[in-house]
Amino acid sequence: MSQFTINIIFVGLSFALYFGIAWWARAGSTSEFYVAGGGVHPVVNGMATAADWMSAASFISMAGIIATGGYAASTYLMGWTGGYVLLAMLLAPYLRKFGKFTVPDFIGDRFYSKTAAMIAVVCLIIASTTYVIGQMTGAGVAFSRFLEVDSTTGLIIAAVVVFFYAVLGGMKGITYTQVAQYVVLMIAYTIPAVFISLELTGNPIPGLGLFSNHVESGIPILTKLDQIVVDLGFTAYTADVPNKLNMVLFTLSLMIGTAGLPHVIIRFFTVPKVADARWTAGWTLVFIALLYFTAPAVGAMARLNLIDTVYPQGVDAPAIEYDQRPDWMRTWEETGLIKYKDLNNDGRIQLYNDSGLGAAELALAAATTDGGDVATATTTVEKAKAEHALERDGIFVDRGWAGNELDVNADILVLANPEIAQLPGWVIGLIAAGGLAAALSTAAGLLLAISSAISHDLIKRNLNPNITDAGELKVARITMAIALVVATYLGINPPGFAAQVVALAFGIAGASLFPALMMGIFSKRINNLGAIAGMLTGLISILVYIFIYKGWFFITGTANFPDTEEYWLFGISPLSFGVIGALLNFIVAFAVSYATAPPPAHIQELVESVRSPRGAGGAIDH
Repeated sequence: MSQFTINIIFVGLSFALYFGIAWWARAGSTSEFYVAGGGVHPVVNGMATAADWMSAASFISMAGIIATGGYAASTYLMGWTGGYVLLAMLLAPYLRKFGKFTVPDFIGDRFYSKTAAMIAVVCLIIASTTYVIGQMTGAGVAFSRFLEVDSTTGLIIAAVVVFFYAVLGGMKGITYTQVAQYVVLMIAYTIPAVFISLELTGNPIPGLGLFSNHVESGIPILTKLDQIVVDLGFTAYTADVPNKLNMVLFTLSLMIGTAGLPHVIIRFFTVPKVADARWTAGWTLVFIALLYFTAPAVGAMARLNLIDTVYPQGVDAPAIEYDQRPDWMRTWEETGLIKYKDLNNDGRIQLYNDSGLGAAELALAAATTDGGDVATATTTVEKAKAEHALERDGIFVDRGWAGNELDVNADILVLANPEIAQLPGWVIGLIAAGGLAAALSTAAGLLLAISSAISHDLIKRNLNPNITDAGELKVARITMAIALVVATYLGINPPGFAAQVVALAFGIAGASLFPALMMGIFSKRINNLGAIAGMLTGLISILVYIFIYKGWFFITGTANFPDTEEYWLFGISPLSFGVIGALLNFIVAFAVSYATAPPPAHIQELVESVRSPRGAGGAIDH
């Protein structure tokens, strides 16, 4: 049986399960569409929230970024896990006590302002849309490989699948579908990791295998990895981070972004009681930890396996001939996510840190062919050659290497890992199903958050309060479909790897929504004007900072400065700016609030009641 057939069987069976659940649990009312009727058990909700949370960024891209970034990329693990602790302790039970459907619901009522609610809707849509770009990108990567189509076609297929079960089922259908997806993605992630850990270290527990000895060499696997990546000109895998400030800010941005993500917060309205909201957060942490404990090992072992594939006799021996490359590499090349260019015409694959020489040579060739700026491209090549000659005391030049020749998209490493390690076909099919489950589950949750913000918070609360239940449900589904089309379009040309795009979304949520939620719960003095000014300050500051480095509205070629550390303000990456935006949000909100009249007495009493642990009813409509 061919690998393609095996993939189709695994993916087809998992999708049949999801569609069956979506049909069985389809929403028949707005309550079921938004909060699954408010009666989901905390363990079930914890599992669904974990699936909602462990997106393409966690399943597909996080281990890939750890594989390429090493210790420095551990900030993703720390930030996302720490954020859930913040959410469990500071937000979830109080928002559940408030008892409304959505984040803009809370902000509009707490700050007694339709304007505040509308700004919250805008913040939610921007953050969720940015986030869903990463999910669609990851889904496109998975579909393109396992259905053996190009990445754009794969992304469109993913959009069609999400449309079916998310638009049909709403939160009720999504909740029970995500429980099934969690089981699929965890099995898919864990089994290949166990096989690979056994093969490389003899230890069946990947998290422990990461700190075990490499079977072939007899030395610790991290020491082995450090040696070979340094020999190829890269920074040591376990090297410390030079920019500590940026690392701390990035971790904090991910934490507050996690706590402010609307598609996660809305899940805490699906449980019956306030205590259940806390239990949901606890169970979610448990279910997430099962994958996060394994991810660093998957990343490190994927990096080692990739290098061993290119240099089967060691990095000091000749690299593999291009014509002799393994089948998995040929297949991924067809998707466009692996690219090879023989820069020195020796027929072999050179994979190493070339100080940018390979990219510069290709840019010069493109400029010469397409009529670009040849002079600037030539200068860049000469500069890269000078740096290249100094790398590893000229060893690369002595070997005749003219630049790095293999470009591997980091998003493919987890999906390709079983193939690289030559595991059985059924394992490859299993991880195909898991990768798709991870991307699609989060995409569905995000689309629900976007649709509820527009149909419920914008139309029901403000534009057409008399809309019927059926009418609101229809608008929610139409809105979700439109959001899916937009996300698919943006996913074709994303501004980074899946995990990096997601990090931008976290920064936006952290800078705009998190402070408003915190101040709304813990400060009786923050008024409507302060909240509005703070949210606008946080949102505008982070969007401007992101756009000047990533391109305005993520449009290629519109960036004002290169996205490199030397051009960042005080060395702060756009991915790390969320916490700065949040700080500005807090400062402006307090300054404006204390310069204007305090909130009405009934609002201050409302804040007091929200902080009381008892007395919450079900999530209510307006």
